[in-house]
Amino acid sequence: MPYQQSQQPLTFSELGLTIYDSLENHRDRWLSTRQLESSLQEKLAGLKLDQPIRTRSKVVKAAICTALGYAIPKTFLKTQPRFPGQDLDVYVQKSDNLQIWNEELSPVRRYVLIRVDDHDVVTMVRVITGQQLGRLDSTGTLTQKFQATAIAEVNHSRLVSPNDTPDLMFAMEESRSAFFRNLLPIDKLFVRLEPLIGTFLDNPGADQERNRGWGLHQVVSSRLGLAKAEDDGQIPDVRAQLLELKLQTSPTVDLGLISPGDTEQLGGVEGLRFADIRYGVFYATLIENQIRIDHLVLTTGADFFCFFRKMAGNIVNTKNQIRLPDSIWEKPK
Repeated sequence: MPYQQSQQPLTFSELGLTIYDSLENHRDRWLSTRQLESSLQEKLAGLKLDQPIRTRSKVVKAAICTALGYAIPKTFLKTQPRFPGQDLDVYVQKSDNLQIWNEELSPVRRYVLIRVDDHDVVTMVRVITGQQLGRLDSTGTLTQKFQATAIAEVNHSRLVSPNDTPDLMFAMEESRSAFFRNLLPIDKLFVRLEPLIGTFLDNPGADQERNRGWGLHQVVSSRLGLAKAEDDGQIPDVRAQLLELKLQTSPTVDLGLISPGDTEQLGGVEGLRFADIRYGVFYATLIENQIRIDHLVLTTGADFFCFFRKMAGNIVNTKNQIRLPDSIWEKPK
């Protein structure tokens, strides 16, 4: 009998199975955690991921499809998890702070953790279950995070609030405190900041939001005549002018843990609320390795949602933050 070469099993693509299709009738095609990790480590190692975050997400998912033998869909759906057929989710990690948005950990789900170095090159891929991640979650709680977007397209600078809130105006007029006497009224603050339009900032990278924001913080502080930029991680960013800063290269404004207009007491400033602070939202464009400031929207917290709207769907987005130990990146024996 002539020798016949054994046939390779059909790929998911050849079977007509997409990443979204259940494997209930193809249980033999369910990939074990070890198989997933081995295939993805082999195929993804060395992949360059220096794209903007949204583009990077598509590049990573496409690479995983190819590595596992799935066809790359024309459009990646916003499902949870991202690869329902294999109950698989994906996270690219330059830091050891894993953030899982808007859902609790699923014990049986597999989480692909892709480690990239300082040059955005994939160095290690680990696949672990939600049960394993759960052992690393010391709090078991979700951190709330507010987000918003402009009601209309932002194509020019805008002073939303012609005046500060009544409480802040009263404090500036009546208080004997040097702090309040040194505050610029919001209309004068706008005039002082508007010349920053056209300024270029260094771009430390698409996934370095905090460092990009610090660049804005420095030029704003200089423009306001402050001796140096200071950041204690609290709201507002520029405390000397009760000014919270946002640098936008995308439509979504990340508001953190405090919603503008909140009437809770502002820590460290007697008699004022979060609604009384000023929000400077700087819209910008990425140009190669720089960021160009294009427009400024300045508003009080109380008036913030006259110009912006809360994100549709989840008014409050949540994230589960887990500190990944160094040992998680050690190659399994």
